[in-house]
Amino acid sequence: MTSQETPRHREKSGRFWLLRALLLNLTFYPLMALWTVAGIVASPLCLVLWKLATGWDLGRITRHLISIHGYGMVAITAPFVRFSSEGTGSIGRPCILVVNHLSFFDSYYMSTLPFHDIVFAVGAWPFKMYWYTLFMRLARYLDVETADWGDVVATCSETFANKGVVIFYPEGHRSRTGKLQPFYSGAFRLAKETGVPIVPLVITGTGDLLPPGRFALYPTRVRLKVLPPVDPALFPGHNGHLRLRREVRERMTRALAEMQGETGAMRKTK
Repeated sequence: MTSQETPRHREKSGRFWLLRALLLNLTFYPLMALWTVAGIVASPLCLVLWKLATGWDLGRITRHLISIHGYGMVAITAPFVRFSSEGTGSIGRPCILVVNHLSFFDSYYMSTLPFHDIVFAVGAWPFKMYWYTLFMRLARYLDVETADWGDVVATCSETFANKGVVIFYPEGHRSRTGKLQPFYSGAFRLAKETGVPIVPLVITGTGDLLPPGRFALYPTRVRLKVLPPVDPALFPGHNGHLRLRREVRERMTRALAEMQGETGAMRKTK
């Protein structure tokens, strides 16, 4: 049987863990719906109040409100998820964050970063979630699958000029094995063209919390680890972005294996 057919959450057993899983699912979905609807209803008033209080542009205000929404999702699951992060306070801005992708929940955990001005560069499908589409447009999130590359670079350059951050999931889709998939080149091409460093970010545990293609959630541990930044100037030449991509993926592969190994060892000692 493959690792895909035996997700790690199945290693968990026992009545107490099953009871916690049941409580997690019974509480999460009603609270998620309530939190989402309340946010949508309150958003027009929040946009006006934030504008009066901060003077920020509409995009930054929306990104801040989305960050609050994401943090609320993390808070709802907090009684059932042990979360820890490492190195997030050292992230210099502007930068391009590249993150491995395990679950729909990955984006919610980006709200735990110590800044909120984050533009997500994603594929076309998240824009098809109609209850989020308007806010993604207002936040100037990027559909890198269908958008003109010149427009992507222009929006990112404007973000970088204001010390903002752009996040890519270079795998394009969630991993169903927990391992890194091949990387697309967009983030690395952007780094080469703008000179902005890549900061690799590795996340574990969200694939156990909410595995791809499932609706049931499971109590688990989520970890977020920041790796040292990578300067695109160290990869000159026409194909420098490809060598940059390979270097970043190798670093993330090693870090991911190390973090998953530590998690496995921790489980065995319980």
